[in-house]
Amino acid sequence: MKRAAIGVALFIFILISLGCSSQSDPTKSSPKGAKGARGGMPKAALVSTAVAVRKSLPVEIRVIGNVEAYSTIRVRAQVSGQLTKVYFQEGQDVKAGDLLFLIDPRPYDEAIRQAEANLARNTALLRQAEANLKRDLAQENFAREQAARYQKLFAEGVLSKQQADQYASDAEVRSEAVRASQAAIESAQAAIKADMAAIANARLQRSYCEIRAPISGRTGNLLVQEGNLIRVTDSELVTIRQIQPVYVSFAVPENRLPEVKRQMAAGALTVTALPSGDPGPPEVGRLTFIDNAVDQTTGTIRMKGTFENRSSRLWPGQFVNVTLRLGNLADAVVVPTRAVQMGQEGEYIYVVSQNQTAEMRPVVTGLRAGEEIVIQKGLEAGETVVTEGQLRLAPGMRVQIAGRAGRAPQGGAEPSGGERHGPGRGLEKKS
Repeated sequence: MKRAAIGVALFIFILISLGCSSQSDPTKSSPKGAKGARGGMPKAALVSTAVAVRKSLPVEIRVIGNVEAYSTIRVRAQVSGQLTKVYFQEGQDVKAGDLLFLIDPRPYDEAIRQAEANLARNTALLRQAEANLKRDLAQENFAREQAARYQKLFAEGVLSKQQADQYASDAEVRSEAVRASQAAIESAQAAIKADMAAIANARLQRSYCEIRAPISGRTGNLLVQEGNLIRVTDSELVTIRQIQPVYVSFAVPENRLPEVKRQMAAGALTVTALPSGDPGPPEVGRLTFIDNAVDQTTGTIRMKGTFENRSSRLWPGQFVNVTLRLGNLADAVVVPTRAVQMGQEGEYIYVVSQNQTAEMRPVVTGLRAGEEIVIQKGLEAGETVVTEGQLRLAPGMRVQIAGRAGRAPQGGAEPSGGERHGPGRGLEKKS
């Protein structure tokens, strides 16, 4: 019995010893928990920031535009015939008056010669009619003198009435011959005028055989080759587009129209255009056209800028980035566009306070220019705003600005980044 009691007591002692050993110091068994207990405060959020500045900002409208030729001419034939010669290469620059095409001129040369021959014949007929008129006038005068003489003799009783009437009738016949000659002259003169008009028309038709450039510009695709028969009803032979100067057409929201008109009344407005992917400086032009109606479908109004385009960087049909400069907005508070966030109650910005905490502040934004935006209300120049990392923030949360050395938060937590301070030795790597 005594041995049994000693065994039970020994078993109980072992159980008590095991229970006491399981209630050891939790900081030794869980280092992470000890570190969390010492921290006391949440870790600071890493963010990027920028400082709100006060400066003058250009007032601009940025849209996508389309390049249009200053003038477009579709060259067509005005006479029919065989195309015998093409005097240019496709895509060649031509000047106004340059010869482009030649249509077989031989039928039209023959028409000119025929009209000239008709003119010569009618001119000869006119001369003949004038000569006949002179002859008839002389015969008329003689017949009238004879009629007057014989009428006097009849009155004296020397001649019979029949003889006197015969000479009077002959004088009337001569007068009618004069009028006929005068009519022949008038007819010949009219024929000559018709021949001259026919010659002018024939020469005009002949001139249409030589098709010349009506404007200076660049030729497009040649649609008819040499040797083909051309008719007046056919489509165009080639298209010429004037690209110096050139138009850039773009649409502006209708709510900007009053400002555009007001600035345009004060002076010419500058327009710049830059083709997509072009690393060079933009082309500079001036606003020259505002449409007379707003497009009700899109709520925009069409405008055009005129560009000299001396280097031919702007090409008809090309899409370009257009900037319409309206003036300058002086003394504006400006921040990067990415600092402005949108919430349920509108736009807001996270401002970094002096104690390095985030303050969510509602703002009223204004003009946007590229990567910058004007803050009309809610922010002052010199304040620091968060530009990246807003999703990790909440109002009142501590922040750490990227690029600055982190400060250890209160409670003895070590700085992040895998480094610690050794005694008297500055920064050193953890092993």
